[in-house]
Amino acid sequence: MHPTPLSDIPSPALLFDPALIERNIEAMIRLAGSPGRLRPHVKTHKCPNLIERQLARGIRKFKCATIAEAEMAARCGGESVLLAKQPVGPDIERLARLRAAYPETEFLGLVDHPDALKNLGAAFSRRSLSIGLLVDIDCGMGRTGIAPGKEAVELYRAIAAEPFLAAAGLHAYDGHIRDSRPEARRAACETAFAPVLELKTQLEAEGLTVPSLVAGGSPTFTFHAANAAVTDCSPGTTVLWDGGYRQSFPDLPFEPAAFLLARVISRPGNSDLCLDLGYKAISADAAQPRVAFNALPDVDFVSHHEEHLVIRCPRKRNFLPGDSLIGIPKHVCPTVALFDQAWILGDESTAVDRWPIAARTRNLGI
Repeated sequence: MHPTPLSDIPSPALLFDPALIERNIEAMIRLAGSPGRLRPHVKTHKCPNLIERQLARGIRKFKCATIAEAEMAARCGGESVLLAKQPVGPDIERLARLRAAYPETEFLGLVDHPDALKNLGAAFSRRSLSIGLLVDIDCGMGRTGIAPGKEAVELYRAIAAEPFLAAAGLHAYDGHIRDSRPEARRAACETAFAPVLELKTQLEAEGLTVPSLVAGGSPTFTFHAANAAVTDCSPGTTVLWDGGYRQSFPDLPFEPAAFLLARVISRPGNSDLCLDLGYKAISADAAQPRVAFNALPDVDFVSHHEEHLVIRCPRKRNFLPGDSLIGIPKHVCPTVALFDQAWILGDESTAVDRWPIAARTRNLGI
């Protein structure tokens, strides 16, 4: 496409800086030690162009939250795709169809319950298809997974006994570990992960193979990268980063690479500005401030609505309706999912391309 001035882009709009994305990918590889130890989560960006950029740097494995994300990764040529959610209901058949549609891609799934395992085994048996399953271990988050104990061992044995399923390893996500102090975060990570390592040792002592140990998210990425037992580090936010993680984890070497273009649409009251950045355009799951404007470091957030964000700005008289602002979202993953496309920055005032946020839909083809 021809270069487009930011002044011609309708707002609100999502902007990606490709140079910063490349720097973040480089930092991911450097911390992991090699691209082969990375299995980045695509839920952050849901964008095939970003997968292609990681493939170009030697990253071949990906982690996904939905069937659509898994299909997107396979379409792009991902060699190994992990659906990091125990499939239930229609998603069991969808995963089987996905496995059949992309025979060159290794698909992996998670399981944490015997009934889910039984249903998966039946579905893949009917199609004479095989798939590897990892046992999802709850290492303290209390959201999904099974405790690393006797029942986890029994579940792993049961996978290995299924004719069309393969025991492919263990998965442990520690998203509850978020201390800003690196040493405190490291200690919490090591404490939470120790039972997972003990489980791996126990399984191997019984003669069971544990080919993969997929661990961690972005805050604990560096600690898992330093652990030789971890085969796959699975950060997601690292590729785009955001304002929340920049503030919480200044020790991590990543830079915000996703931005929001907003405009002043009204000037209510004496010192307020109303922007077209409602919670249909930026994630509202976090407390305010949900966006940081470098040009307005001293604002108060008054109210947030579907299409409007009202801020109190002592420099209000410097802004008129139609003036634009660039902001950094506090939580990038659900923010990206609100847009059909990202405008790709060539410089501070021009976009040179548009990338689809293809997997924001729940269905691509399967």
